[in-house]
Amino acid sequence: MPPSGGQRWRREAVDPTATTVPANNGKPRPAGVSALPAESEADEGTDFLEVEKSAPAWLISLVVHLVVLLLLALLTFPGTSGVGRLMIELGISEKEEEVDLAMFELDSSEAPEMLEATEMSELADVQVDDSFSPMEMSDLIVPVEMGSMQAEFKVSSALAGRSGGMKQALLATYGGTQATQDAVKLGLEWLKRNQQRGGFWSLSGRYSDGSSTENKPAATAMALLALQGDGNTHLSGEYKDQVAGGIKWLVGHQDREGSFVTKSQVPSHQALYAQGQCMIAICELYAMSKDSWLREPAQRAVNYAVEIQSKEGGWRYYPRRESDTSVTGWFLMGLKSAQMAGLEVPGSAFANIGYYLDTVAHYDGSAYSYQPNSAPSPAMTAEGLLCRQYLGWQEDHPALKEAVLTIDAKYPFVLDDRDFYYWYYATQVLHHYGGQPWRNWNGVMREALPKAQVQSGREAGSWAPQGSRWGSTGGRLYTTCLSLFCLEVYYRHMPLYKNEN
Repeated sequence: MPPSGGQRWRREAVDPTATTVPANNGKPRPAGVSALPAESEADEGTDFLEVEKSAPAWLISLVVHLVVLLLLALLTFPGTSGVGRLMIELGISEKEEEVDLAMFELDSSEAPEMLEATEMSELADVQVDDSFSPMEMSDLIVPVEMGSMQAEFKVSSALAGRSGGMKQALLATYGGTQATQDAVKLGLEWLKRNQQRGGFWSLSGRYSDGSSTENKPAATAMALLALQGDGNTHLSGEYKDQVAGGIKWLVGHQDREGSFVTKSQVPSHQALYAQGQCMIAICELYAMSKDSWLREPAQRAVNYAVEIQSKEGGWRYYPRRESDTSVTGWFLMGLKSAQMAGLEVPGSAFANIGYYLDTVAHYDGSAYSYQPNSAPSPAMTAEGLLCRQYLGWQEDHPALKEAVLTIDAKYPFVLDDRDFYYWYYATQVLHHYGGQPWRNWNGVMREALPKAQVQSGREAGSWAPQGSRWGSTGGRLYTTCLSLFCLEVYYRHMPLYKNEN
């Protein structure tokens, strides 16, 4: 797990409003990858959904059911002067045929490989383009006026794109290919082979080039996140048995306070890394499955996270002591996953994280360091930016724009760097941001990562840790899971922005 170190962040001297990207710091840009286009070109696109042209079936059904509910409410309470707030929760149907794929418009230049290679019938009539509408945080509550009455529609979580027709449409929209999906499949098979009796995974493992230290909770959580990221739960999916075994092991090792690490022999400097990862895994799984069995342990993990948050606003190696950006990022994502699942998360926890990020911010928030009073680095900058995105920064925030331009110009995806941790966070930041910076990054990543995967032999499906930053600490499972997270990014989380930049 990465502490400070590695490259230092070199701020790009650019105007955040500029329409072109500076030279790529001496590193040749891959063939076919261009600089950021002019604003007029980058802003091209159409609205994702025009309801007046093609209303999806679920929307029509929803309106009908809403009217029925309102009528029943009026009939049930005839003596009242009006109807108060009616809360309606929308979930994701398990019936794939209810997804109206006609709402996507295809720009074949963005993902031709995926469309040519796929054999799935869902893509036969799919149309997508770069204006694919994300699930913005501001859209989570959408007020709808109906005469004197108002209903609030609570939109489902950002985990809605992991399966079915929506997954295929997201892959096509954001540049996934058959090669990326084949690599994910091969990687999940490697994880399946290396799950151990009892349901857990091991960092030191039965495989070659395992970690120098053992951390079963962290290994199990990362493996679960990779399996869940591809749409599997303990109730459904090709790998449901593996997910079931892993989550049962995790819950069985959670104590009454909510810690997943006190019952396992975990190095002290890795304990809260593992805790944050376990919280993400269980909260995601509850959000995806809504299995009531998971609610209590998931909420207990959230309560424990809030209880041990430091006065600085983040987390580090020991409860309630100091903070660092690396551990804090995992906890933020755990709390956000809990929020997506409908669990109780106090707003003060997010506010305190924001205060902590202010103490490690540099250049007006366009770069971040491991701890206060230390130099910024690419990995910590990418992690800090992802935190800011989930805490509410919009795509036009000047510091975010400057940081993205700097990543694109000076810190592109370079396989020889072997910095899996940086790749994990930068991939998410750029995917949410979209536009040419994302296309530049993804154009390299989607080819380089699958080619670097072991293709045959006992370790087929994994990524070797040799030569990588933190490879000896995390081992083969660590580098494999982070690579899978990158290759699942197209659908693992819905993009936060409209990607019109």
